[in-house]
Amino acid sequence: MQALPIFFNIAQRLCLVIGGGDVATRKVLMLRKAQGRVVVISPELCAELQALRDDNQIEYVQAQFEPEQLTSACLVIAATDDETVNEAVSIAAKRLNIPVNVVDAPALCTFTMGSIIDRSPVVIAVSSEGNAPVLARYVRSKIETMLPAAYGRIATIAGEFREQVKAKFTNMPARRRFWEDVLNGPLVERVLSGQEQAARELLGELLSQSEDAPARGEVYLVGGGPGDPDLLTFRALRLMQQCDVCVYDKLVSKEVMELVRRDAELIYVGKSRDQHTLPQEEINALLARLALEGKRVLRLKGGDPFIFGRGGEEIETLMQHGVPFQVVPGITAANGVSSYAGIPLTHRDYAQACLFITGHLKDGTIDLDWQAMARPKQTVVIYMGLVGLEQICRKLIAQGVSPEMPAAVIQQGTTQKQRVVESTLQHLAADVAAAGLKPPSLTIIGEVVRLRARLNWFTPSND
Repeated sequence: MQALPIFFNIAQRLCLVIGGGDVATRKVLMLRKAQGRVVVISPELCAELQALRDDNQIEYVQAQFEPEQLTSACLVIAATDDETVNEAVSIAAKRLNIPVNVVDAPALCTFTMGSIIDRSPVVIAVSSEGNAPVLARYVRSKIETMLPAAYGRIATIAGEFREQVKAKFTNMPARRRFWEDVLNGPLVERVLSGQEQAARELLGELLSQSEDAPARGEVYLVGGGPGDPDLLTFRALRLMQQCDVCVYDKLVSKEVMELVRRDAELIYVGKSRDQHTLPQEEINALLARLALEGKRVLRLKGGDPFIFGRGGEEIETLMQHGVPFQVVPGITAANGVSSYAGIPLTHRDYAQACLFITGHLKDGTIDLDWQAMARPKQTVVIYMGLVGLEQICRKLIAQGVSPEMPAAVIQQGTTQKQRVVESTLQHLAADVAAAGLKPPSLTIIGEVVRLRARLNWFTPSND
């Protein structure tokens, strides 16, 4: 994000528009809609701006631009067809620390105006940071179709009751839950169907029936998938947006974390090989304690919480403390990463079975079931096996697996930083070391790796 999205109160404040044509008109109308005091500076006005002046909706200064004109302005917009004038406006405004927008010239701007979805008092702005205004308008049109006009009236009704709700509920979590229950109930449908007075009466009834009682906590054990946020389930996203606290670890991607409720408390508990910010037992206790305090706790894990995610251990503790919980499966790394690498885990010609293995055990050793891993006609997927990769490959070869067996290691699979090293069992460890791959990585061993040459479809940017 290169620009901070903010909503700027310009009501009755001086806003300058340099230019008198059609483009300037669009900017003037937006400023007037936000109740700004608009002064247009231009040698001449188009017919629409002249009509606004005649109606006393704007002020007009018939002149060429001069830097002195910017005094006392809260913002300025340059909308002329003269690049020299536009640049002069930008330089003068920046010198005075006045926010400036130059139409179709992002490099000269200190702020841009997004594409607006207006359901006042609900207002949404979409920006491409000046890169693709047409795309921003396209996104706006999509949102327009999803957001009924009545949502503004819902916000107005909620505003009428805001102080009453604040007086009824003494703490923010209780107020938040009340409003969430209201907005997930029949009130919205009443407003959408035009029954606004009935909606007000319903909200009053709900408020009188509610009690300022201690909130009941809950834990959401959610699989965050292998990294690409588009692979989250709808249910996962919904719970991520309603949590009070998010307890997350190293394997959750930054892109997925961006979708967690903005004002939720974030607690990082680390967890990579031999480096735990909190031991697992303390994480279990933390989840129970937070929920018993009445908080909705999101336990967000990479992949799936029940596949090498120790989710079972965590909910055992919750059961012991009587804490309610729910489990939301996620796409495990084996499924997501192999798909994005173009490696099917099973194939009629190559593999009729698939074995998921963790690369290090509870005691820190790599004492795995080598005989099971060496069986033919199967694919072996190894989680967290990068540190012991050389030993794993050596043990499998000693168990009778061909040194020429195809194998691959995928780093940060499904993300734009995905890297893949293809090799053979004999040379895999050396090739991975030479490439400098690091965790999180997934290892796939089996004949199916040969198919990547034909089935690879995902090209990450690696930015």
